[in-house]
Amino acid sequence: MSSNLDGKVADLAERYRPLGAEILREVVRIPADHVDRPRSEGGDPECGLSNHEGPRLEYLRRRIAEIGAVRRAEDVGFDDYGNLVWTVEDPEDRTPADRKRVVYYDGHSDTVRALRPQWTSKIGGGIDAYLGLVDREQVNRDFLRRELGHIPDEADWTHVVFGRGSADQLGGVVAQVLATKIQVELTREGALRGALVRSYATAAEEDNDGGGPLHLVNRVWPGAPAEWIPDAVILTEGTGDADKGALGIYRGQRGRMQIEVEVTGRSCHGSMPWEGLNPLEHGARILVEAAGRYERLEGFKDDPFLGHGTRTASWAQLDTPSDCAVPDRFTFRFDRRLTLGETPEEALADVERFSAVASARQAGLRVLVRVPRYDRPTWKGQETGNPQFYRGWVTPGDHPVVQAAVAAYRGTVTPRLQERPSGSRKGYLRREPRVDRWIFSTDGVGFHVARAASRIQVPGRKRWVESGDTWHPPMFGVGPGIEQNTHKIGECVDTRELQHCAAVLARFPSALVERG
Repeated sequence: MSSNLDGKVADLAERYRPLGAEILREVVRIPADHVDRPRSEGGDPECGLSNHEGPRLEYLRRRIAEIGAVRRAEDVGFDDYGNLVWTVEDPEDRTPADRKRVVYYDGHSDTVRALRPQWTSKIGGGIDAYLGLVDREQVNRDFLRRELGHIPDEADWTHVVFGRGSADQLGGVVAQVLATKIQVELTREGALRGALVRSYATAAEEDNDGGGPLHLVNRVWPGAPAEWIPDAVILTEGTGDADKGALGIYRGQRGRMQIEVEVTGRSCHGSMPWEGLNPLEHGARILVEAAGRYERLEGFKDDPFLGHGTRTASWAQLDTPSDCAVPDRFTFRFDRRLTLGETPEEALADVERFSAVASARQAGLRVLVRVPRYDRPTWKGQETGNPQFYRGWVTPGDHPVVQAAVAAYRGTVTPRLQERPSGSRKGYLRREPRVDRWIFSTDGVGFHVARAASRIQVPGRKRWVESGDTWHPPMFGVGPGIEQNTHKIGECVDTRELQHCAAVLARFPSALVERG
Protein backbone atom coordinates (compact mmCIF):
# COMPACT_ATOMS: atom_id res chain seq x y z
CA MET A 1 0.00 0.00 0.00
CA SER A 2 2.83 2.40 0.87
CA SER A 3 4.29 2.68 -2.62
CA ASN A 4 0.81 2.96 -4.13
CA LEU A 5 -0.07 5.79 -1.75
CA ASP A 6 3.27 7.48 -2.45
CA GLY A 7 2.46 7.61 -6.16
CA LYS A 8 -1.07 8.88 -5.69
CA VAL A 9 0.05 11.62 -3.32
CA ALA A 10 2.79 12.71 -5.74
CA ASP A 11 0.35 12.70 -8.68
CA LEU A 12 -2.12 14.96 -6.88
CA ALA A 13 0.62 17.29 -5.65
CA GLU A 14 1.74 17.77 -9.24
CA ARG A 15 -1.83 18.22 -10.47
CA TYR A 16 -2.53 20.90 -7.87
CA ARG A 17 0.68 22.87 -8.34
CA PRO A 18 -1.12 25.45 -10.58
CA LEU A 19 -3.80 25.81 -7.91
CA GLY A 20 -1.11 26.35 -5.29
CA ALA A 21 0.60 28.97 -7.46
CA GLU A 22 -2.74 30.77 -7.92
CA ILE A 23 -3.43 30.87 -4.17
CA LEU A 24 0.14 31.92 -3.38
CA ARG A 25 0.06 34.81 -5.86
CA GLU A 26 -3.17 36.03 -4.30
CA VAL A 27 -2.00 35.89 -0.66
CA VAL A 28 1.13 37.80 -1.71
CA ARG A 29 -1.00 40.35 -3.60
CA ILE A 30 -3.74 41.02 -1.02
CA PRO A 31 -1.98 43.87 0.87
CA ALA A 32 -2.00 45.90 -2.39
CA ASP A 33 -5.75 46.37 -1.83
CA HIS A 34 -5.17 48.02 1.54
CA VAL A 35 -1.77 49.69 1.93
CA ASP A 36 -2.50 52.79 -0.18
CA ARG A 37 -6.08 53.41 0.98
CA PRO A 38 -6.85 55.69 3.95
CA ARG A 39 -7.97 53.97 7.13
CA SER A 40 -11.32 55.76 6.88
CA GLU A 41 -11.98 53.76 3.71
CA GLY A 42 -10.86 50.42 5.13
CA GLY A 43 -7.19 50.81 4.27
CA ASP A 44 -4.27 49.69 6.38
CA PRO A 45 -0.68 50.74 5.57
CA GLU A 46 0.59 47.75 7.58
CA CYS A 47 -1.64 45.13 5.95
CA GLY A 48 0.09 41.75 5.87
CA LEU A 49 2.54 42.55 8.67
CA SER A 50 2.43 41.09 12.17
CA ASN A 51 -0.97 41.74 13.79
CA HIS A 52 -2.38 42.93 10.44
CA GLU A 53 -2.95 39.54 8.75
CA GLY A 54 -6.76 39.67 8.75
CA PRO A 55 -7.55 40.13 5.02
CA ARG A 56 -5.05 37.45 4.02
CA LEU A 57 -6.34 34.97 6.60
CA GLU A 58 -9.98 35.64 5.74
CA TYR A 59 -9.19 34.86 2.10
CA LEU A 60 -7.42 31.63 3.07
CA ARG A 61 -10.31 30.56 5.31
CA ARG A 62 -12.73 30.94 2.43
CA ARG A 63 -10.49 29.22 -0.14
CA ILE A 64 -9.70 26.27 2.11
CA ALA A 65 -13.41 25.47 2.27
CA GLU A 66 -14.03 26.19 -1.42
CA ILE A 67 -11.31 23.88 -2.78
CA GLY A 68 -12.08 20.99 -0.44
CA ALA A 69 -9.02 21.21 1.77
CA VAL A 70 -11.39 20.36 4.63
CA ARG A 71 -14.36 18.02 4.66
CA ARG A 72 -16.81 20.63 5.97
CA ALA A 73 -16.74 24.42 6.04
CA GLU A 74 -16.97 24.38 9.85
CA ASP A 75 -13.65 22.50 10.00
CA VAL A 76 -11.76 25.74 9.31
CA GLY A 77 -11.86 28.89 11.44
CA PHE A 78 -9.98 31.17 13.83
CA ASP A 79 -8.88 30.65 17.40
CA ASP A 80 -8.93 33.42 20.00
CA TYR A 81 -5.34 34.44 19.17
CA GLY A 82 -6.08 34.96 15.48
CA ASN A 83 -4.46 31.80 14.11
CA LEU A 84 -6.30 30.19 11.20
CA VAL A 85 -6.90 26.52 12.05
CA TRP A 86 -8.22 23.70 9.91
CA THR A 87 -8.57 20.02 10.80
CA VAL A 88 -8.82 16.84 8.76
CA GLU A 89 -9.25 13.19 9.73
CA ASP A 90 -10.82 10.00 8.38
CA PRO A 91 -14.50 9.94 9.45
CA GLU A 92 -14.61 6.15 9.04
CA ASP A 93 -11.43 5.49 10.99
CA ARG A 94 -12.15 3.29 14.01
CA THR A 95 -8.92 4.21 15.79
CA PRO A 96 -9.86 5.68 19.21
CA ALA A 97 -9.36 9.45 19.28
CA ASP A 98 -6.81 9.24 22.10
CA ARG A 99 -4.73 6.69 20.13
CA LYS A 100 -4.45 8.61 16.88
CA ARG A 101 -1.16 10.13 15.80
CA VAL A 102 -1.75 13.88 16.07
CA VAL A 103 0.20 15.90 13.52
CA TYR A 104 0.39 19.69 13.58
CA TYR A 105 1.35 21.76 10.53
CA ASP A 106 2.58 25.25 11.35
CA GLY A 107 3.26 28.15 9.00
CA HIS A 108 3.13 31.86 9.80
CA SER A 109 0.92 34.14 7.73
CA ASP A 110 2.58 37.51 8.38
CA THR A 111 5.48 39.03 6.47
CA VAL A 112 8.08 41.71 7.06
CA ARG A 113 7.61 45.17 5.57
CA ALA A 114 7.51 45.09 1.76
CA LEU A 115 9.66 48.18 1.00
CA ARG A 116 7.68 48.42 -2.23
CA PRO A 117 9.41 51.53 -3.68
CA GLN A 118 12.77 49.80 -3.39
CA TRP A 119 11.54 46.86 -5.42
CA THR A 120 10.61 49.30 -8.19
CA SER A 121 13.83 51.30 -8.10
CA LYS A 122 16.30 48.45 -7.64
CA ILE A 123 14.74 45.78 -9.86
CA GLY A 124 13.82 48.24 -12.58
CA GLY A 125 10.03 48.17 -12.33
CA GLY A 126 9.60 44.67 -13.70
CA ILE A 127 8.75 43.03 -10.37
CA ASP A 128 6.38 44.46 -7.77
CA ALA A 129 6.49 43.53 -4.07
CA TYR A 130 2.80 42.54 -4.16
CA LEU A 131 1.94 42.01 -7.84
CA GLY A 132 4.98 39.88 -8.62
CA LEU A 133 6.42 39.70 -12.13
CA VAL A 134 4.69 42.40 -14.16
CA ASP A 135 7.14 43.12 -16.99
CA ARG A 136 9.85 40.62 -17.73
CA GLU A 137 11.67 43.04 -20.03
CA GLN A 138 12.12 45.60 -17.26
CA VAL A 139 13.76 43.26 -14.73
CA ASN A 140 17.28 44.13 -13.62
CA ARG A 141 18.68 40.60 -13.70
CA ASP A 142 22.13 41.64 -12.50
CA PHE A 143 20.60 43.07 -9.34
CA LEU A 144 18.62 39.89 -8.65
CA ARG A 145 21.71 37.74 -9.09
CA ARG A 146 23.64 39.95 -6.66
CA GLU A 147 20.82 40.27 -4.15
CA LEU A 148 19.46 36.75 -3.90
CA GLY A 149 21.22 33.68 -2.64
CA HIS A 150 19.65 31.62 -5.42
CA ILE A 151 17.37 32.44 -8.33
CA PRO A 152 16.27 29.76 -10.79
CA ASP A 153 17.53 29.90 -14.36
CA GLU A 154 15.41 32.28 -16.41
CA ALA A 155 14.06 29.37 -18.44
CA ASP A 156 12.43 28.20 -15.17
CA TRP A 157 10.76 31.51 -14.31
CA THR A 158 7.39 30.10 -15.38
CA HIS A 159 7.58 28.19 -12.08
CA VAL A 160 8.58 31.20 -9.95
CA VAL A 161 6.36 33.42 -7.80
CA PHE A 162 7.95 36.75 -6.86
CA GLY A 163 6.79 39.00 -4.04
CA ARG A 164 7.08 39.77 -0.35
CA GLY A 165 6.34 36.64 1.67
CA SER A 166 6.57 34.20 -1.21
CA ALA A 167 9.54 32.44 0.43
CA ASP A 168 8.89 33.57 4.01
CA GLN A 169 6.50 31.93 4.63
CA LEU A 170 3.36 32.09 2.56
CA GLY A 171 4.52 29.30 0.25
CA GLY A 172 4.66 26.98 3.27
CA VAL A 173 1.13 27.88 4.32
CA VAL A 174 -0.16 27.19 0.80
CA ALA A 175 1.66 23.84 0.81
CA GLN A 176 -0.29 22.98 3.98
CA VAL A 177 -3.54 23.83 2.19
CA LEU A 178 -2.67 21.55 -0.75
CA ALA A 179 -1.58 18.79 1.64
CA THR A 180 -4.90 18.62 3.48
CA LYS A 181 -6.79 18.75 0.17
CA ILE A 182 -4.76 15.74 -1.00
CA GLN A 183 -5.42 13.92 2.29
CA VAL A 184 -9.17 14.49 2.03
CA GLU A 185 -9.18 13.09 -1.51
CA LEU A 186 -7.01 10.10 -0.57
CA THR A 187 -8.76 9.28 2.70
CA ARG A 188 -10.02 5.92 1.45
CA GLU A 189 -6.50 5.03 0.34
CA GLY A 190 -5.30 5.45 3.94
CA ALA A 191 -3.78 8.94 3.88
CA LEU A 192 -5.38 9.77 7.25
CA ARG A 193 -5.92 6.33 8.78
CA GLY A 194 -4.83 6.38 12.41
CA ALA A 195 -4.02 10.10 12.30
CA LEU A 196 -5.49 13.53 12.92
CA VAL A 197 -4.06 16.66 11.29
CA ARG A 198 -4.39 20.17 12.73
CA SER A 199 -3.03 22.80 10.37
CA TYR A 200 -2.22 26.34 11.52
CA ALA A 201 -1.56 29.58 9.68
CA THR A 202 -0.26 31.54 12.65
CA ALA A 203 -0.27 35.26 13.36
CA ALA A 204 2.48 37.65 14.49
CA GLU A 205 5.48 35.33 14.06
CA GLU A 206 7.76 37.90 12.44
CA ASP A 207 7.46 40.24 15.44
CA ASN A 208 7.13 37.56 18.13
CA ASP A 209 8.44 34.14 17.08
CA GLY A 210 6.27 31.36 18.44
CA GLY A 211 3.44 33.61 19.62
CA GLY A 212 0.81 31.46 17.91
CA PRO A 213 2.09 28.21 19.45
CA LEU A 214 2.39 29.94 22.85
CA HIS A 215 -1.38 30.41 22.71
CA LEU A 216 -1.72 26.62 22.47
CA VAL A 217 0.81 25.93 25.21
CA ASN A 218 -0.70 28.45 27.63
CA ARG A 219 -4.42 28.38 26.85
CA VAL A 220 -5.38 25.27 24.87
CA TRP A 221 -3.24 22.31 25.90
CA PRO A 222 -3.45 22.55 29.72
CA GLY A 223 -6.00 19.93 30.74
CA ALA A 224 -6.72 19.01 27.10
CA PRO A 225 -7.22 15.36 26.04
CA ALA A 226 -4.58 13.40 24.13
CA GLU A 227 -6.10 14.22 20.73
CA TRP A 228 -5.00 17.84 21.21
CA ILE A 229 -1.41 17.01 22.13
CA PRO A 230 0.85 16.59 19.05
CA ASP A 231 2.90 13.53 18.23
CA ALA A 232 4.73 15.66 15.67
CA VAL A 233 4.93 19.30 14.59
CA ILE A 234 5.94 20.15 11.01
CA LEU A 235 7.14 23.70 10.50
CA THR A 236 6.77 24.88 6.90
CA GLU A 237 9.25 27.73 7.14
CA GLY A 238 11.53 27.62 4.08
CA THR A 239 14.15 24.87 4.29
CA GLY A 240 16.14 25.70 1.16
CA ASP A 241 19.80 26.65 1.08
CA ALA A 242 21.37 28.62 -1.76
CA ASP A 243 24.27 26.18 -2.02
CA LYS A 244 23.06 22.93 -0.47
CA GLY A 245 19.70 22.72 -2.24
CA ALA A 246 15.98 23.30 -1.78
CA LEU A 247 13.48 21.61 0.53
CA GLY A 248 15.71 20.16 3.22
CA ILE A 249 14.36 18.37 6.27
CA TYR A 250 15.40 20.57 9.18
CA ARG A 251 15.45 19.17 12.70
CA GLY A 252 16.68 22.10 14.76
CA GLN A 253 17.41 25.79 15.13
CA ARG A 254 19.18 28.16 17.48
CA GLY A 255 17.17 30.15 19.97
CA ARG A 256 17.09 33.92 19.98
CA MET A 257 16.43 36.86 22.24
CA GLN A 258 16.21 40.62 22.12
CA ILE A 259 18.62 42.44 24.41
CA GLU A 260 17.55 46.02 24.95
CA VAL A 261 20.03 48.62 26.19
CA GLU A 262 18.64 51.93 27.44
CA VAL A 263 21.20 54.69 27.99
CA THR A 264 19.83 57.79 29.75
CA GLY A 265 21.92 60.92 30.07
CA ARG A 266 21.23 64.63 30.54
CA SER A 267 19.99 66.77 27.69
CA CYS A 268 21.26 70.28 27.01
CA HIS A 269 21.87 72.69 24.14
CA GLY A 270 24.29 71.36 21.57
CA SER A 271 26.43 74.49 21.78
CA MET A 272 27.50 73.67 25.33
CA PRO A 273 27.84 69.86 25.48
CA TRP A 274 29.75 70.04 28.79
CA GLU A 275 26.41 70.84 30.43
CA GLY A 276 24.98 67.45 29.46
CA LEU A 277 25.68 63.71 29.44
CA ASN A 278 25.43 62.35 25.91
CA PRO A 279 23.70 58.92 25.75
CA LEU A 280 24.15 58.72 21.98
CA GLU A 281 27.93 58.93 22.15
CA HIS A 282 28.20 56.51 25.09
CA GLY A 283 25.69 54.17 23.46
CA ALA A 284 27.73 54.26 20.24
CA ARG A 285 30.77 53.10 22.19
CA ILE A 286 28.74 50.17 23.53
CA LEU A 287 27.70 49.26 19.97
CA VAL A 288 31.28 49.46 18.69
CA GLU A 289 32.52 47.26 21.53
CA ALA A 290 29.73 44.76 20.86
CA ALA A 291 30.66 44.54 17.17
CA GLY A 292 34.34 44.02 17.97
CA ARG A 293 33.62 41.32 20.53
CA TYR A 294 31.43 39.46 18.04
CA GLU A 295 34.07 39.67 15.31
CA ARG A 296 36.46 37.96 17.72
CA LEU A 297 33.67 35.63 18.96
CA GLU A 298 34.34 36.65 22.54
CA GLY A 299 31.59 35.34 24.79
CA PHE A 300 29.99 33.04 22.20
CA LYS A 301 29.73 29.25 22.25
CA ASP A 302 29.75 26.91 19.28
CA ASP A 303 27.77 23.75 18.54
CA PRO A 304 28.76 21.25 15.85
CA PHE A 305 25.19 20.99 14.55
CA LEU A 306 23.57 24.39 15.14
CA GLY A 307 26.68 26.55 14.74
CA HIS A 308 27.90 29.40 16.96
CA GLY A 309 25.87 32.08 18.68
CA THR A 310 25.60 35.49 17.04
CA ARG A 311 24.77 39.07 18.02
CA THR A 312 23.96 42.07 15.86
CA ALA A 313 22.54 45.54 16.47
CA SER A 314 19.01 45.48 15.06
CA TRP A 315 16.98 48.50 16.21
CA ALA A 316 17.43 51.95 17.78
CA GLN A 317 15.41 54.89 19.06
CA LEU A 318 16.73 58.33 20.03
CA ASP A 319 14.84 60.66 22.35
CA THR A 320 16.11 64.19 21.72
CA PRO A 321 14.57 67.67 21.74
CA SER A 322 16.22 68.63 18.44
CA ASP A 323 19.15 68.01 16.13
CA CYS A 324 21.07 70.77 17.89
CA ALA A 325 20.89 69.26 21.35
CA VAL A 326 22.52 66.59 23.48
CA PRO A 327 19.87 63.82 23.48
CA ASP A 328 18.10 62.65 26.61
CA ARG A 329 17.94 58.91 25.94
CA PHE A 330 19.28 56.37 23.42
CA THR A 331 17.69 52.92 23.32
CA PHE A 332 18.87 50.12 21.05
CA ARG A 333 18.53 46.37 20.73
CA PHE A 334 20.70 43.43 19.86
CA ASP A 335 19.31 40.41 18.04
CA ARG A 336 21.11 37.60 19.90
CA ARG A 337 21.00 34.06 18.49
CA LEU A 338 21.64 31.42 21.14
CA THR A 339 23.25 28.12 20.26
CA LEU A 340 23.09 25.04 22.48
CA GLY A 341 24.74 25.71 25.81
CA GLU A 342 24.05 29.47 25.78
CA THR A 343 21.50 30.96 28.16
CA PRO A 344 19.71 34.32 28.16
CA GLU A 345 21.14 35.07 31.60
CA GLU A 346 24.69 34.62 30.29
CA ALA A 347 23.95 36.73 27.20
CA LEU A 348 22.65 39.60 29.34
CA ALA A 349 25.58 39.32 31.75
CA ASP A 350 28.01 39.46 28.82
CA VAL A 351 26.65 42.87 27.76
CA GLU A 352 26.62 44.06 31.37
CA ARG A 353 30.37 43.35 31.51
CA PHE A 354 31.24 45.62 28.55
CA SER A 355 33.84 48.20 29.49
CA ALA A 356 31.79 50.81 27.58
CA VAL A 357 28.82 50.10 29.86
CA ALA A 358 30.98 50.58 32.93
CA SER A 359 32.42 53.81 31.51
CA ALA A 360 28.97 55.23 30.82
CA ARG A 361 27.84 54.50 34.36
CA GLN A 362 31.02 55.97 35.82
CA ALA A 363 30.37 59.14 33.80
CA GLY A 364 26.97 59.48 35.47
CA LEU A 365 24.65 58.00 32.82
CA ARG A 366 22.08 55.33 33.63
CA VAL A 367 22.44 52.12 31.59
CA LEU A 368 19.74 49.43 31.75
CA VAL A 369 20.27 46.04 30.05
CA ARG A 370 17.12 43.93 29.82
CA VAL A 371 14.91 41.58 27.81
CA PRO A 372 11.89 43.52 26.49
CA ARG A 373 8.38 42.10 26.53
CA TYR A 374 6.17 41.82 23.47
CA ASP A 375 3.10 43.97 24.14
CA ARG A 376 1.29 44.38 20.83
CA PRO A 377 -2.17 42.80 20.44
CA THR A 378 -2.87 40.40 17.59
CA TRP A 379 -5.34 41.26 14.85
CA LYS A 380 -7.97 39.56 17.06
CA GLY A 381 -6.97 41.73 20.03
CA GLN A 382 -5.17 39.15 22.18
CA GLU A 383 -1.95 40.07 23.96
CA THR A 384 0.81 37.69 25.05
CA GLY A 385 3.14 39.89 27.09
CA ASN A 386 5.89 37.31 26.82
CA PRO A 387 9.56 38.18 27.31
CA GLN A 388 11.32 38.27 23.95
CA PHE A 389 13.38 35.17 24.58
CA TYR A 390 12.78 32.25 22.25
CA ARG A 391 14.27 28.83 23.00
CA GLY A 392 16.14 26.84 20.40
CA TRP A 393 15.45 23.17 19.90
CA VAL A 394 16.82 20.01 18.31
CA THR A 395 15.01 16.79 17.47
CA PRO A 396 17.43 13.83 17.40
CA GLY A 397 18.21 12.57 13.92
CA ASP A 398 17.20 9.01 14.82
CA HIS A 399 13.80 10.04 16.18
CA PRO A 400 10.92 8.18 14.45
CA VAL A 401 9.40 11.51 13.41
CA VAL A 402 12.54 12.51 11.49
CA GLN A 403 12.80 9.04 9.98
CA ALA A 404 9.16 9.19 8.86
CA ALA A 405 9.88 12.55 7.20
CA VAL A 406 12.82 11.05 5.32
CA ALA A 407 10.63 8.13 4.21
CA ALA A 408 7.85 10.46 3.04
CA TYR A 409 10.37 12.45 0.98
CA ARG A 410 11.91 9.36 -0.56
CA GLY A 411 8.50 7.96 -1.40
CA THR A 412 6.91 11.04 -2.97
CA VAL A 413 9.75 13.34 -4.11
CA THR A 414 12.76 11.22 -5.00
CA PRO A 415 11.06 9.25 -7.82
CA ARG A 416 9.89 12.51 -9.44
CA LEU A 417 13.30 14.18 -9.71
CA GLN A 418 16.39 13.72 -11.80
CA GLU A 419 19.61 14.83 -10.14
CA ARG A 420 21.17 17.82 -11.81
CA PRO A 421 24.87 17.85 -12.73
CA SER A 422 26.87 18.73 -9.63
CA GLY A 423 28.04 22.06 -11.04
CA SER A 424 24.49 23.37 -11.57
CA ARG A 425 22.68 22.13 -8.46
CA LYS A 426 22.98 25.02 -6.01
CA GLY A 427 19.52 25.92 -4.74
CA TYR A 428 17.55 23.40 -6.78
CA LEU A 429 15.66 20.37 -5.48
CA ARG A 430 17.63 17.22 -4.60
CA ARG A 431 16.59 13.63 -5.19
CA GLU A 432 17.88 12.49 -1.81
CA PRO A 433 16.55 14.14 1.35
CA ARG A 434 18.98 16.51 3.06
CA VAL A 435 18.64 16.54 6.85
CA ASP A 436 20.02 19.77 8.29
CA ARG A 437 19.11 22.80 10.46
CA TRP A 438 17.87 26.36 10.08
CA ILE A 439 20.08 29.40 10.32
CA PHE A 440 17.16 31.59 11.35
CA SER A 441 14.19 31.18 13.68
CA THR A 442 10.73 29.63 13.35
CA ASP A 443 7.50 29.16 15.26
CA GLY A 444 9.13 26.07 16.78
CA VAL A 445 10.43 28.23 19.62
CA GLY A 446 6.87 28.52 20.97
CA PHE A 447 6.23 24.81 21.54
CA HIS A 448 8.39 24.39 24.66
CA VAL A 449 6.53 23.22 27.77
CA ALA A 450 7.90 23.52 31.32
CA ARG A 451 8.33 20.03 32.72
CA ALA A 452 7.70 21.05 36.33
CA ALA A 453 4.17 21.86 37.48
CA SER A 454 2.72 21.71 33.96
CA ARG A 455 -0.98 20.92 33.53
CA ILE A 456 -0.31 19.53 30.07
CA GLN A 457 -0.59 15.76 30.04
CA VAL A 458 1.74 14.19 27.46
CA PRO A 459 1.37 10.42 27.00
CA GLY A 460 4.76 8.70 26.82
CA ARG A 461 3.97 7.15 23.44
CA LYS A 462 4.10 10.64 21.89
CA ARG A 463 7.89 10.55 22.42
CA TRP A 464 8.42 14.23 23.24
CA VAL A 465 11.99 15.55 23.36
CA GLU A 466 13.58 16.68 26.64
CA SER A 467 15.46 19.99 26.58
CA GLY A 468 16.78 21.10 29.97
CA ASP A 469 13.88 22.13 32.20
CA THR A 470 11.44 21.97 29.26
CA TRP A 471 10.33 19.47 26.68
CA HIS A 472 8.74 19.88 23.29
CA PRO A 473 6.94 17.83 20.64
CA PRO A 474 9.25 16.15 18.14
CA MET A 475 9.55 18.78 15.43
CA PHE A 476 11.06 19.13 11.99
CA GLY A 477 10.70 21.52 9.11
CA VAL A 478 10.09 21.17 5.40
CA GLY A 479 9.11 24.23 3.40
CA PRO A 480 9.43 25.95 0.02
CA GLY A 481 11.83 28.87 -0.12
CA ILE A 482 15.57 29.55 0.14
CA GLU A 483 16.68 30.94 3.51
CA GLN A 484 19.11 33.38 1.90
CA ASN A 485 16.26 34.88 -0.20
CA THR A 486 14.02 35.82 2.72
CA HIS A 487 13.48 39.45 3.74
CA LYS A 488 15.23 40.59 0.55
CA ILE A 489 14.22 42.74 -2.40
CA GLY A 490 13.26 40.28 -5.15
CA GLU A 491 12.13 37.52 -2.77
CA CYS A 492 10.76 34.57 -4.73
CA VAL A 493 9.93 30.87 -4.55
CA ASP A 494 9.88 28.03 -7.07
CA THR A 495 6.41 26.46 -7.09
CA ARG A 496 7.93 23.04 -7.75
CA GLU A 497 9.20 23.26 -4.18
CA LEU A 498 5.64 24.03 -3.09
CA GLN A 499 4.42 20.94 -4.98
CA HIS A 500 6.92 18.55 -3.43
CA CYS A 501 6.53 20.08 0.03
CA ALA A 502 2.79 19.45 -0.17
CA ALA A 503 3.51 15.84 -1.11
CA VAL A 504 5.77 15.29 1.91
CA LEU A 505 3.24 16.93 4.23
CA ALA A 506 0.37 14.88 2.81
CA ARG A 507 2.25 11.59 3.12
CA PHE A 508 3.86 12.16 6.52
CA PRO A 509 0.95 11.23 8.87
CA SER A 510 0.49 7.81 7.29
CA ALA A 511 4.27 7.31 7.20
CA LEU A 512 4.38 8.03 10.95
CA VAL A 513 1.50 5.64 11.65
CA GLU A 514 3.32 2.92 9.72
CA ARG A 515 6.20 3.22 12.21
CA GLY A 516 3.93 2.37 15.11
